[in-house]
Amino acid sequence: MHPLQSNKMSRSLWAASFVAAILIAGCVAAGNSGSSPSGSLHVLASETFLGDIAQNVTGDRFRVDTLLPVTVDPHEFQPTPQDAIRIAQSQVLIVNGLGYETWLTKTLQDSGSQRVLVIATQGLTPNPDPSGEHPDGDPHMWMNPLNVVHYVENIRDALSKADSVGKDVYAANAGAYILKLKDLDAWIKAQVAEVPPEKRLLVTNHDALGYFSQAYGFKVVGAVIPSVTNESSPSAQQMAALIDVVKRSHAPAIFLDFSENRKLADQIASESGAKVVTDLYVETLSTPSGPAPTYIDMLKHDVTAIVNALK
Repeated sequence: MHPLQSNKMSRSLWAASFVAAILIAGCVAAGNSGSSPSGSLHVLASETFLGDIAQNVTGDRFRVDTLLPVTVDPHEFQPTPQDAIRIAQSQVLIVNGLGYETWLTKTLQDSGSQRVLVIATQGLTPNPDPSGEHPDGDPHMWMNPLNVVHYVENIRDALSKADSVGKDVYAANAGAYILKLKDLDAWIKAQVAEVPPEKRLLVTNHDALGYFSQAYGFKVVGAVIPSVTNESSPSAQQMAALIDVVKRSHAPAIFLDFSENRKLADQIASESGAKVVTDLYVETLSTPSGPAPTYIDMLKHDVTAIVNALK
């Protein structure tokens, strides 16, 4: 059997068991449904950066839980039955949307429990995904902090709906955090200004920096994996073409998320003369003691690494 066929079969079996778990958990959650006391709203965010963004909106009112642990790549995540229970029992569930949580879409449709579902990207216009793997568009919209302003507004409105008593708190916290995001945008522009426009060239492991590049005047020369996910593999022809492009453009570096395998990037670097920068955080936050424990820290860390490699 072809490895891809085997992988699809294992995912199908996992999906079936996960749906069963979330349906059972949903019945339990439905049986315990009702208005929750002030301050005890159960909010669950899919990714770590969404959890941090949402926590800035809730403030001290309550703690936001995150489904994925820090440092775990969402592309490789497969929830457990225990995660299904956490999803089914959530009162507010925050997801990025645009097909980023492919493992969650059908299970939410099948779940019988009631919740407020927040699609953080709702209302934004995504860039197309040329690979076709995400027909709704490139989901990495959080890599432009001005897009995250819209995330915050969506989260604020949903929390106000689920917990009207806290509406003023969410509005004030969201306003304060939006100012921080706009300050972050200005800071990024100032840092990027240190790199001459002709040197703002990015080669990435997969197409995750499209919105960042668009916002700050970078050119994406190419990607090791020509997709917005890192689950594909390039052909020999694609590898050769990318090596040629890197050579001709004189792009000085190939940028990888810290969790990505650098084997292919090292091969391209050895034949093109580019160096490999391996410590970006794009899909997840770091541990609290790491360089990217919050969303704002994540963007600052990535921008610093990119600017230092290019200027």
